[in-house]
Parts: sequence; structure tokens; C-alpha cells
Amino acid sequence: MGKKFIVLAKTITKRCDLFPHGGAFRHPGKPGDGIGKVVLDEAIHVLDAAGFEANYVEGDIGWEFWRNEGNPLPQRTLDLIAEHKIGLFGAITSKPKDDAFNELSTELQEKNLVYASPIVGLRQHFGLDICLRPCRSYKGNPLNFIRRGPNNSIEEPKVDVAIFRQNTEGLYGGVEWSNPPKQVYDALMTHPKFKQNFGDAPTDEVSISTRIFTKKYTERILRAAFDHAKKYGYKSVTVCEKPNVIRETSGMMYKMAQEMQKTDFPEIELWNTNIDAQMMWLTKNPENYGVIVAGNMFGDIVSDGFAGLIGGLGFACSAQYNPETGIGVFEPTHGSAPKYADYPVSIVNPIAMVESACMMLDFIDEQEIAKNIRKAVAEVVLDGKVKTYDMAKMTGKADVVEKGATSTIEMANAIIAKL
Repeated sequence: MGKKFIVLAKTITKRCDLFPHGGAFRHPGKPGDGIGKVVLDEAIHVLDAAGFEANYVEGDIGWEFWRNEGNPLPQRTLDLIAEHKIGLFGAITSKPKDDAFNELSTELQEKNLVYASPIVGLRQHFGLDICLRPCRSYKGNPLNFIRRGPNNSIEEPKVDVAIFRQNTEGLYGGVEWSNPPKQVYDALMTHPKFKQNFGDAPTDEVSISTRIFTKKYTERILRAAFDHAKKYGYKSVTVCEKPNVIRETSGMMYKMAQEMQKTDFPEIELWNTNIDAQMMWLTKNPENYGVIVAGNMFGDIVSDGFAGLIGGLGFACSAQYNPETGIGVFEPTHGSAPKYADYPVSIVNPIAMVESACMMLDFIDEQEIAKNIRKAVAEVVLDGKVKTYDMAKMTGKADVVEKGATSTIEMANAIIAKL
């Protein structure tokens, strides 16, 4: 099989993203912001050692390009992704609207540009509506969730949950206003509850963020969740929304899930859990859950909750993709952690980035390599001899390596040694 082209994204940001079939973005000259650079570099070293062959193409994305060009997601980068389809994404900084505007040059400020998240823009431009965030505990991880059992015993339930998050709609869809225009305000005033509860508020004191679900993309995320459950032997799919209060959007998703389960997946149980109750139950009986599906924001929340049960953001990986076009993005869910970026030795845990790279491999039918890498990670964690500061339960200070914690590079080397 020939080499794959992977678009590498290593720029100034708070998140790390990957795209399968393509590459990773690297900022020319200064490849990456915060910890994004080092964890992505080490993931590539692991991929190389595992026998994965790829040509890595660099692209531009992130805060520096907003400041210098007024666009954090240049068209040239979109063209690269469209060509190569797969990407490993570094880390991107997003700031509030006013702060972003103030960092533009005077010349660019005169153009009245408005900052928009390049992450959201990427998802919407390429229709990366399916987001998968698996949360699986590694045996021997000192950060795994534990609880009290019978006779005051200590239990460590195995966590194996696949969370499907609708990635392009909902509250993160970006349809919002402060001081809404008259046309929007007048339309809202036709709704009796808006008129009753907000009709007396001056428009310049009103901010609106919409929550829009469509049947097409709700059906896609539900089917992806059920298909995953069927393929990997999960017994249940849980819709994690709030249909008792958010009746139109959450209610539509649950109703569609009921119809789909009855017609196409009768062998799989369908559960319905409100997001607030779910956050309680995941810390009581996490082993009861298999596949969870939710809208954009609730999926974001519940996936971070489950990530806390398997060791935190150092172990939390994700994929976002369009099943029709084959374009995908793979990213650890942690941020760029700028406070760690200037340490003389990088201390952060690269496992989430390595796991995200494994999701990329799964996506491009390189499952055997992914299996070997995951096995190596599992052996390192179980051995317990190599622990980054989070696994050693230390505070993330510059001297943790001197006190016995493993550096980012040492963790990657330990994984490579197990391959």
C-alpha cells in the first residue's frame, strides 16, 4: 500500500485536531502552540515506529493567521484538506469576540472583521457532523474511577463508552446575536413565551443563541451510534438530552431514536437519560453504559465527564468525520495548556494524542497498526513504571520530572519500546 498524505495542523490554539486520510497542519517556522506541538510530534514518532508510512503536509490554521490575515482558517488550508482528506490537528486559540478584534492590526480592524472559531468553521465547511469520543479505561491506570462496594470494599468498574456527539448543529452552530436586528426580534415576538418573558427587555440588552436541530443530521448521528453499537457488540444506546424541558430539539432526537430502534435495531436497547441525571449516574454506575448519543453541547459535556473516569484529558481522544466524503479530523480533546509550553522539559501526557492517531488509523483501514499501538500503550500503563505527572498525581510544575515523573518524550519512547 502506498504512503498516505496526512495534513498536520500545529498552530496556535487551545485544541488538538487530526484528520484521517490526509495530514496534519504545521505552522511554517514555528510548528505549534502550547503543548500541541510536542504531543503531535511524539504521536508521529509512535506512528513511524509502528510501521505507518505517510507523507505529512503542513497547513496554516489558528490565532496567528487571524492576527496577521484576519482569517484563522485560510482558504489554502481548506484546499489542502479537501485534497488530502485526512488531518492531525495541533492546537488553536480562540478568544471572545472583542478580545479577538483588539488583537488585529489597525488596517484589519478597519475591515470590521468578526472572529469565528476555525474549529467550528472546519466542521461546518466539510460537514464533519459525526464526532466520536471513546472513553475506555486502561487496566492499572492510577487515575481510573473507583468507588465503595459491599463491606466497604473498593471497586474499579471497567469503563467502555462510545459517545457520539452531533458536531455541526445545536448551540454550537454559531447562529446568534447580541442586540438582534429588528427582523429577528420581530419574528421572536410572534412566539408567546418570548413576548411574555422577554418582550419588555430593550433589544440592546438581549443576546440570543439558537439551538437548531435538523432531521437529516439528527438521523445521521443516531444511525452512526446504532451502527457502532451493532458492530462492536454494545447492548444499549442512550440518548442523552433534555426532552422534558427542551421539547422541540431534544424531543425530536429522542422520538427519531425510538423510531429507528424499533424499525432497524430491535436487538439493541434504547435508553433515555436527561443530561443532568446522566452526569450523576456516570459517577455511580459507569459500567452500565455502552453507546451514548447527544447533541453538540450535551455531547461535549457528557464526554468530558466520562473522560474524568478514565484518567482525564491526558487519555481523551476523538474523531470527527463526514462518512460521505471520507474527510475526517482526529484530535485529543485537551487544549494547548500554554502554562506548560515554556517548561524546559515537556511534562504533558501524550497518550490522548496517540489514541487519536489510532482512531485515524482505524478510519483509514490500518486497524492492525492501531491495535499494536493500543496494546503497547496498555502494557506501559499496566507496568506502572512510566508515569507522566498526571498519572503520578503530581501538580503540573516544571520540576516534576526531577521528582520522578516521566516526560512527554519518555512516555512516547516507552510506548515505542513495547511495539
